[in-house]
Amino acid sequence: PRGGVFHESQQSDAALFKRLCPPAKDGTRKFSPVMLKRLAKLGIAKTDPDELTEAEVSAFARLDIDVSTITWNRVLDTCDRMLRRIKVGEGPNEQLKGVTPATRETGFDIAVASEIMAVLALTTSLGDMRERLGNMVIGRSKAGAPVTADDIGCGGALAVLMRDAIQPTLMQTVEQTPVMVHAGPFANIAHGQSSILADQLALKLVGEDGFVITEAGFGADIGMEKFFNIKCRYSNLTPGCAVIVATVRALKMHGGGPEVKTGKPLDPIYTEENVPVLRKGCANLAHHVKNAKKFGVKVIVAVNRFHTDTMAEVECVKEEAMKAGADNAVMAEHWAKGGEGAADLARAVVGACESSSPDDFKYLYDLDTPIKAKIETICKEIYGADGCDFSDKANEQIDAYTAAGYDNLPICMAKTQYSLSTDAKKKGVPTGFTIPIREIRASVGAGFLYPICADMMTVPGLATRPGFFDVDIDTETGRVIGLF
Repeated sequence: PRGGVFHESQQSDAALFKRLCPPAKDGTRKFSPVMLKRLAKLGIAKTDPDELTEAEVSAFARLDIDVSTITWNRVLDTCDRMLRRIKVGEGPNEQLKGVTPATRETGFDIAVASEIMAVLALTTSLGDMRERLGNMVIGRSKAGAPVTADDIGCGGALAVLMRDAIQPTLMQTVEQTPVMVHAGPFANIAHGQSSILADQLALKLVGEDGFVITEAGFGADIGMEKFFNIKCRYSNLTPGCAVIVATVRALKMHGGGPEVKTGKPLDPIYTEENVPVLRKGCANLAHHVKNAKKFGVKVIVAVNRFHTDTMAEVECVKEEAMKAGADNAVMAEHWAKGGEGAADLARAVVGACESSSPDDFKYLYDLDTPIKAKIETICKEIYGADGCDFSDKANEQIDAYTAAGYDNLPICMAKTQYSLSTDAKKKGVPTGFTIPIREIRASVGAGFLYPICADMMTVPGLATRPGFFDVDIDTETGRVIGLF
């Protein structure tokens, strides 16, 4: 990257500037568009490179990045636990003169956790995306100033790479219902939503009297909370209602059912009627319903029926959902019956939307609330925690982000999707726990702060028996086998 730590360690200010603004064949020099953005940020109102003073040349050319503050990781889209923490700069030709240490620790994130993915999902236009990409903060200078993608010089190039990706993909269901597929940030390590652009385009296509269903990933404690507090803020759209999807099997697990492991047969408790265990697990569903009601929306519970679920179990879930405050609870059998099996659910959604008002919708916190208080509000109000435990690193980052003016951004928690707590084994509605905040990253371009809870990892690792054991190829036909 332009003005990178390596090049700055090898050259004087004058040499850096000469290479950044080389003379053309006719001897003239000019700034590129992204360089003009950096000059404006520095308060330098000049457009001719030859007019800069020595001090202005130094300020422009030297980013002086504090390598210990770099939060920008490389990304990949495979599982590789060994790349979570790596050391770079070990090569003999990459040693940094005058920089201590010459090497530094960094790591990889999975692509769905990349800030660029979040930018794609939260942008509202090509111009907005270009601005967001340029505003992404990769670290701080030794003076404490944020260093952005535009400072490095790559904001425009990033926008070019993403130019076609900004367009949603139009697909259809087996019953030819239009579907917009666009963006994929996971809700446990990102904000977990399809794109604002896809929602806007879908709303335009269905017309004033139509309906658009948009998904928030994983449980309502993470996907729904981020949908309301982050996506709704940037889209200026308010939901007509929230549909919480529940399954008998999942609620049985929350009621004390044995652990479910990939590749192993299900315990009979999940395939045979057991209303007492199910009713106990419905406490988890009730918690999610009450959380949704805190945002002022109508709540419909969809009981996604499996063929092994009995009607007594379905009725149990519906009953407990209504006790918790849901506006309606409906059995859905779309897996077995297609659209016909979801007709009752659709009617319930229409009814909820027609009786709701956009004025009823509210956020969980105000943006001008201090960073710590916003995080604590989410942990206490949504997860049911007693509070938060901030590491020294997280406290230092909060101070730095507040000083930089990032304290008015919404919060995007990185937390396990398997429990309301940070302990994946604690099912149901755990109590008496705190949320450890390990570190906080600033996704300024996307538009949120990104606390990482407990031992949450942003690159998954492979299981003892990965899925690739079953994947092979029929060498006679070229047919891939074992994928499903």
